This record gives sequence, C-alpha cells and structure tokens, in this order.
Amino acid sequence: MALALALFCFLCGNAFIPSSATPDSFLQCLSSTIPSSLIYRQSSSGFTSVLQSSVQNPKFLTNTTVRPLIIVTASNVSHVQAAVRCGRANAVRLRIRSGGHDYEALSYRCVNPEPFAVLDLAMLRAVRVVPGEPSAWVDAGATLGELYYAVGTSNPGFLFPGGACATVGVSGFVAGGGIGLMMRKYGVGGDNILDAKVVNANGDVLDRAAMGEDHFWAIRGGGGESFGVVVAWRLKLSPVPPTVTVVNNLRTIDQGVTDLVAKWETTILSPSLPTDLTTRVVLQERHAFFQTLYLGRCSDLITKMGTVFPELGVTAADCNEMPWLRAMAFIYFGTTSTPVEALLNRTNAAGSNNYFKATSDYVRRAVGKAGWDGLYQQWLSWNGNGQMILEPHGGAVGGANTATTSPYPHRRGVLFNIQYGSNWCCDANGTMAAAGLRWLDGVYGYMGPFVTSNPREAFANYRDLNLGWNVVGSDGVSSYWSGRAWAERYFMGNYRRLAAVKAAVDPTDYFRNEQSIPPLPKA
Repeated sequence: MALALALFCFLCGNAFIPSSATPDSFLQCLSSTIPSSLIYRQSSSGFTSVLQSSVQNPKFLTNTTVRPLIIVTASNVSHVQAAVRCGRANAVRLRIRSGGHDYEALSYRCVNPEPFAVLDLAMLRAVRVVPGEPSAWVDAGATLGELYYAVGTSNPGFLFPGGACATVGVSGFVAGGGIGLMMRKYGVGGDNILDAKVVNANGDVLDRAAMGEDHFWAIRGGGGESFGVVVAWRLKLSPVPPTVTVVNNLRTIDQGVTDLVAKWETTILSPSLPTDLTTRVVLQERHAFFQTLYLGRCSDLITKMGTVFPELGVTAADCNEMPWLRAMAFIYFGTTSTPVEALLNRTNAAGSNNYFKATSDYVRRAVGKAGWDGLYQQWLSWNGNGQMILEPHGGAVGGANTATTSPYPHRRGVLFNIQYGSNWCCDANGTMAAAGLRWLDGVYGYMGPFVTSNPREAFANYRDLNLGWNVVGSDGVSSYWSGRAWAERYFMGNYRRLAAVKAAVDPTDYFRNEQSIPPLPKA
C-alpha cells in the first residue's frame, strides 16, 4: 500500500509564460528597502530555481500561464511591508506563497494575465514554543512538520490538531480552515488561532486587537490571502497523553471492504465513539486503508473499537504505541523507522513525477453498501492511481472543546469530507493526463447523488478552479456575484460576511487571485 501512503496529501506547483509588463519601477521601489540578494527578476540566474522551490506537482511546470515579474524572498516583516507598499504604488499585485501546497498554484501563478510578483515567505519559518504553555507563535512560512517537531520536542505534553501531510504550510492550512485527525475533539485549524500579525493593504502590521474581530474572524478559514499578508500566527495547543496509538488496517474487496466502509460511515455518528479516537479511510483500487489515531494506549483502543467498530477486527498486533510527535511522522511517512527529524524536510514524499488533479465533496447522509459497491465496480477497481480520502467529521467539529466561530462552515450534520485525487506520471497534458482527468470527472459524477447539493459543498483548502473563478469588472474589482459560483461551495452562508470584511479592509481588491474573496458591493 505504499502508493496510498505516498498520496495521502496532494500538492501543487506553478506555471509560466512571460508577461509584457515592465518591473523596473516596482524593482526600484523594492531595492530602496530590501537587499538585492532577496529580489529575483526574470533575468536573474536564480529566478527559475527560486520559483520552482515549492513546486511539488510538475503539472504546473509547463508554459501555460503568466509567470511573476519578480520574486521577493522576504526574510523579515519589513520586507513584506515594502513589497505591499511598492506593489500598490506601481500597480503590481502580489501572490503570497508560504508552504506551496496550493492545489491550483494560485499563490505563484496567474491564470488571468496581469502584472504580479510572488512574495515568498519560506524564510519566515520560526516556531516559538515555551515549555508548559498551551500556545505557540508560528511564522507564516513554517510547515506543519516544522510545527509538529517544535511542539513535540520542546512542549511534549501538547499537540496541534493539524493534518496528516507534514509539508503543508501552516499558514495555508489554517487560513483555509484546516481539517485534520483530531478535529472532532479540537476543531479545525482555524478554530485554534488565538492571535495573528497581518500586513494590510496599506502596509501596516496589525495584531488581533488592531485589526478587529471581524477581520480576525475572516483570516481564520476564509482564505487568508484575501485580507492581507499574514506573517505570523499564535496557535492554541491542546493536551496530549505521553502515549498515543496508531493502527493501520488494509482490507480488500475479497475481505468485504464495502461492508466495512458502510459500517464506518455509521460508526462515526455513534454516541459511543469518543472524540479522542479518529479513523480515516483511503479508498484505492480494490482496497480500503483504515488509519486510526487514538489519544491513549492500545488496550483502551481495542476495547473502544470492539464496542463501536468490531467488524474491523483491530488487535494488539496492529497497534503502534508512540509519542504524538512520532505518530505524526509515522502517519506521514508510513513507517516507524523514519526519524522525527524527517518532518523538517520541506520536500513532499510523493516525489517529483507525481502529477495530480484533485477536488472534494461533503457527505451528510450515509452512502450505503450499494453505493460503495458501485463505486468500486465502476471506478476504483480499474484505476490504481485514483484515490479517495474520507476524513470523518462525525456530525460536528470541535464539540465543547473549542469555539467553533471561524468561517469553516461544514460542521453540524456532516459525516465526512471526501478528497478525490487522480495521479499520473511524467507528462502534464498527454494521454495519461487525459485518462486521469476523465477518471476524476467520472468518479465525481458518480458520487453526485450521494453528496451534498444546493450547493454541492467543497473544501477551500482543496481549491478547484473547475468550480469557477472570479470575473474582474470594469472598475478593476472582482465581482461578488461571479464569486458566488465557487465561494458558496467553500464557505456557504459565510460568503456574504467574508465579502463584507473584504470591502472594509481591502475595498480596491489589491489582494486577489482567481478564487479570492471579492468585496461586497455597496447597497
């Protein structure tokens, strides 16, 4: 099952064709406050390598879209401020890149051609942890792996309820909501933000008190790039016991996998299922991979699984007991022998030839055995490179342990999220790509009757331009009405409030991309 483990998270990259705009005035402005060694023009010898430094999906290394005029590799907050001020003064927009996991690569490419620069935050990656304190300040360029390592080594009685993919940027994760293995207990990533530092459209640095609660609410899951440049987050940490247990169970069609998946989707609503136990499922080819994380010892886990999901047949031999930090490394790398220091590696484990396209859904009523039977027979069984990841929500997210007031809307009544991924090797637009995309469209169409509708909900962190993108009006501002096509899928009833915040903090729509929040029009 190595392929399934490698594909637990999907990635994104960038693409380019030259822009006709000149960067000279913008460059002159930048050079007055930022060292030249941190600024890369298209003609610079290091431009391509820096641009590609976060690319982990070679699909976006083709000459199909506009590349940036300049890349600014900020090493402190003053560089971010200068980039914003120079960009606004010289009509050059910024695309802000932190970890680089952007499913449509909109943080460093432009589909709608206009002069833009990339503001790369990878050098801003410090994680400040104080032993015994239930919070940490994390710079926007840090990855989840770097956060996990800092917390697990310096503050081992705590965890951050993040995702399974260690190379995802912390900033993008929490700004898009952030679903993870412990969200039933501790909420999504955006629920666990205590403070932030944001460079606004005027180039000023604001903390929570200065920006106000509406602005602070919006960045915690409403797509942070729409409301300014977040340069640091203060994250809430939650308690974790010294030992947690991870169990991996692989089951096949011949072992009744569709019965097990059908049982799983009813189990996650069981009142007997404790919030410190999570089982996610990966469907691939003729298999299902059940991965369980329990905040406790193996003996307790076996007792609880025997009550709520005995059909899976978890035994003591399946258990891997370890500290939380090592568990996160095991979940990502798929082996207990990989040292936790590997979490500091910012290169994704899936490899440089892993092309992919992804999309998402939410399920509010059980699919049922017949539905899963049809899925395997018609789609999964004939494509070993296609995959579905089921992340349990259990009818609620966060429960009584967190204030669920962030913009992430897919909570009450949601059984689970689905991430669909189609993978192929070695070409962006050839025969294998076409076949992979046909499969993705087909399985997405098959699942239509089983998932949410009006709107068909989607997850903002699994960005998909097939859902639509913004239309820029004659006034140079993204249309609120065109944004509804995609934004009401991601944010549902929160879209209008997000747009109202956008109108208040960035009315000229300086911080924008093809799926950024547009300003709410004046009545």
